[in-house]
Formats: sequence, structure tokens, C-alpha cells
Amino acid sequence: MTMSEGDLAVAEIAFVRKAVIEPLPPPRAASGAIGWLRANLFSSVSNTILTLITVFIVGWAIKESLDFLLFHAVFRGEDREACLITPANPDPGACWPFVYERFSYFVYGSYPISERWRVDTFFTLGAIGIYWLLSLRAPRRDIGAIYFFVFLPIASYILLSGFPAIGLQDVDTSLWGGVLVTIVVASVGIVVSLPLGILLALGRRSRMPTVKTLSVIFIEFVRGVPLITVLFMASVMLPLFLPPGVNFDKLLRALIGVALFSSAYMAEVVRGGLQAMPRGQYEASRALGLNYRKMMQFIVLPQALKIVIPGIVNSFISLFKDTSLVLIIGIYDLLGIVQLGFNDPNWASPYTPAAGYVFAGAVFWLFCFAMSRYSIFAERRLHTGRKR
Repeated sequence: MTMSEGDLAVAEIAFVRKAVIEPLPPPRAASGAIGWLRANLFSSVSNTILTLITVFIVGWAIKESLDFLLFHAVFRGEDREACLITPANPDPGACWPFVYERFSYFVYGSYPISERWRVDTFFTLGAIGIYWLLSLRAPRRDIGAIYFFVFLPIASYILLSGFPAIGLQDVDTSLWGGVLVTIVVASVGIVVSLPLGILLALGRRSRMPTVKTLSVIFIEFVRGVPLITVLFMASVMLPLFLPPGVNFDKLLRALIGVALFSSAYMAEVVRGGLQAMPRGQYEASRALGLNYRKMMQFIVLPQALKIVIPGIVNSFISLFKDTSLVLIIGIYDLLGIVQLGFNDPNWASPYTPAAGYVFAGAVFWLFCFAMSRYSIFAERRLHTGRKR
């Protein structure tokens, strides 16, 4: 008995699936952590060998670091005797009592002990200003900008230098040191270099020959010499060109040198952002009837600065680390104060310098890492480098 065409059609329809089968999950060996490891670290024999060698080196470095910084480190002691090799401690590690005993010296330098509350107040006011200016949750950030750029510099100068009229005794800058000097030099350099760098970048792209020539000469001259040379010029050569009896404070001369040096590099970073702007942005601004100032203020500079956020923050980080060079002209920043502490015979041991350098490196890394993380936050918020 044979089936008719109608019966065959009914049979075929009866075997048509009415629901879509859910796709099976990928095998565990190709997804998740195992899949990532296979694809990135163990995809071939050579990659596997390199991965194993890297894991061995990193593991060895971590073990040795932990042994020196924690497991074999000395945490208690009153002088160098605690950090020397003895039968009871044949392999001592970092000498942390040295850092603990001189911690206040690392932060304040030789600033008078009775007046160190002024430095603490400066740190507090600075933290408030940074939060008020950079945090999106802070209210009235326009007032925060006035606080940061107007009130804070004046208040900081009065607090740190002194103002006898209100009962604050004068403190010579030769007594400043440590973290205080590092933050002061870096803050002044960062705050001054960005606006000055923007002006220099605009001057270099100006159509006025005099402005362009002066901007180019300044940028190329400053970028062509190392920062140490600029500091020497500001500290040693500048007084030679001043009238008799006129002199600037050594720290002030260093601040001027650092700010000018950083502004030259900042100018090239900003100029890169200006050159990356499409020509149509300039033409559209002109078509709207905007003059040069309004075009730069409202159209070009906001977009150009957004593009070069990584370069700007990179310059800030480099500037913060370069503050240690002021030691060359006799100003003791954090690193200089730490090195000066090695001369104390009460703490002279083979393991004292390592602890001091680790402490200084940790402080520098903390500040630089904070700037880097905020840069990433700003890039994500402004969608820098992302396709819409």
C-alpha cells in the first residue's frame, strides 16, 4: 500500500519542529578563564614556554620582595643596632624603624614643630580644593574653581610663609622640605603650566609673525635643554641679571623654572590636539560669526583638550616625578630629605637606604597612580577615543 502525495505532506508537516532549540553553551575549554588562558597564554608551544618563564620570574620577584619588605623586615628598634646582621637575625630585611622614626621629618622637613599645624591645614585645604574642583558630585564647582585658583594660593602662601600681622611667624623656605616641597613644586608647576602651555600653543599657531616667532623660540629653547639646566639658570644665573640688592627666594626661583619648563612641553601637547581638529570646525565657527576668542573658548579648545587628556596627564605625572631634581640646587624635597637621613650615624646600616627609597617610591607612586586613574575616569566620561 502506497502513500498519496497528501499523506506525505501531512507526514512532513508533522515532523516540523515547532520550537527553536536553545544553542548549546560553548565547551568550558573554549570559554571563561580556561578559554582565555588557552587563547592568550598557552596557544602554542612558544607561548607556553614564555608564560612559564614569566610566571617563574614574577613569582621569584614577589617572593624576594615580600621576604625583604615583610617577612625578614625589622619593625622595632631605636637605632641602627636593630637593623644590623646578628646571630639572632642573620638575614635582616628592610629597616622600617628608620622610616617610622623620621616620618615627620620626611613630611615637613625642618619646618618648626610648633608650626606644623599650618602645613597640615595647607594639606587639608588642598585636598578640599582638589575634590571640589574634580568631583562630579561636588556642588557649585564654579565656586570651587574660584576657591582653587584664587583663595587657595593666597591662603597657602600666608599659612606656609607666615604673616606676623595675624600672629603667624615667618618661616623661611630653607626650612621647608619633604612631602611639603614636593607638593608645592608639583602643584605650582601643574597649575601654571596648563594655561601657559595653552597660550604658547595658540601663539605658535598664530598668524601674527611676532607672536609666533616668540612662542617658537621659547618652546624650542626650553625643550632643548634639560630641567637641571633650567634650575641652575633660575638659581645661579638669574641673580646675576638682577639689580643690586634685588633677590628672589631660592624656592621661588625653582618654582618659576619648573613652571616654564613644563609649560613648553605642555604647549606641544596642546598643539597636537589643535592640529587634530578638523578644518570644518574652524570654518563652521567662522560661519556662525564667532570671533577668534569665542571660537577657541567654546568650539576648538574644549574638543582639542579632550583629545589630549592622556598627554596632559602624562606631562603632569612626569612633572611630579621631576620635582626630585630640585635637590640639585639645595632644595630638599621628599627624595632629598630621605637621602639626607642616610647621613645620620644613628641609622647607618646596609638596609637603611632600601627602606627609605621604598617609602619615597611608594609616595610618588601613590600620587602618580591617583592622577592616572582620574585620567581614565575623565576619558570614559568624555568618551575620548571611542566610536559613537
